[in-house]
Amino acid sequence: MIIEPSTDGRGRVTLVGAGPGDLGLLTVRGLREIETADVIVADRLGAAAVLDQLVAERGIPLSAEIIDVGKQPGHHRVTQDEINALLVRLAHAGRRVVRLKGGDPYVFGRGGEERDFCRSRGVPVDVVPGVTSAASVPARAGIPLTHRGLASAFTVATGHDQIREIGGGRDHTVLLLMGVGTLAHSAMILARGDRGADCPVAIVEDGYGPRERSTFATLGTLAAVAAERGIRSPAVVIVGDVVRLSPDAPPELSAAFHLPAAADLPAATDLSAATDLSASSGAALQGAL
Repeated sequence: MIIEPSTDGRGRVTLVGAGPGDLGLLTVRGLREIETADVIVADRLGAAAVLDQLVAERGIPLSAEIIDVGKQPGHHRVTQDEINALLVRLAHAGRRVVRLKGGDPYVFGRGGEERDFCRSRGVPVDVVPGVTSAASVPARAGIPLTHRGLASAFTVATGHDQIREIGGGRDHTVLLLMGVGTLAHSAMILARGDRGADCPVAIVEDGYGPRERSTFATLGTLAAVAAERGIRSPAVVIVGDVVRLSPDAPPELSAAFHLPAAADLPAATDLSAATDLSASSGAALQGAL
């Protein structure tokens, strides 16, 4: 690898979220950083797909050098320590470095670790948020994370976390990332709580990718269904009653499901009253200053 300095001689690192792997979901700021980078240090999931789509759309290669540091489950050919050192070495050589990460750099992306390592060695760091797969992949399957009268909170965790500490019932949506290898254990733990074995579950494999597929089950049947279907990473697991809202949910999950009647839902906020209150509060504040 040849390290050449940028024209202005000032090296820096920008952590850019590539989103779930669809060029259309890359932010405008992220695109600008990619187009002006000297070097792009890219992940496997999301990032590589976005770069391929960008090159295909432009019809010409990117001017930046691209370094692949992608990790696969159980195989990290470039360790995190090596990635950290690489970012600093490139920046110290005066390069404008984009660290392109799938999803959002700060959602299970180790973005905070890379930021702190670079800053501790005098390298300026900026962060461009990305569209996290925790929200975009369920949306792809028509599953909202919250829904008025049905689910008012959600938790994002990995399959490696101590998920027994996640509280709530099926009105509290749970998103599991990197959880395919521990599906049976996760389902068993979550079913023991208030959610119960008949709580709906959806697994969306390879969201926005060529292998995209949705599978539906319950916590009680998840292990068997996943084995039968040959579920593979990458995948997002969605647990909770919101799964029933997917247009692809099977009849046995959605047939007995009814949204709460309008009379049972909380009254909508009176926006006009809120506006009047805001105006009067602002006037009172100005009078007090």
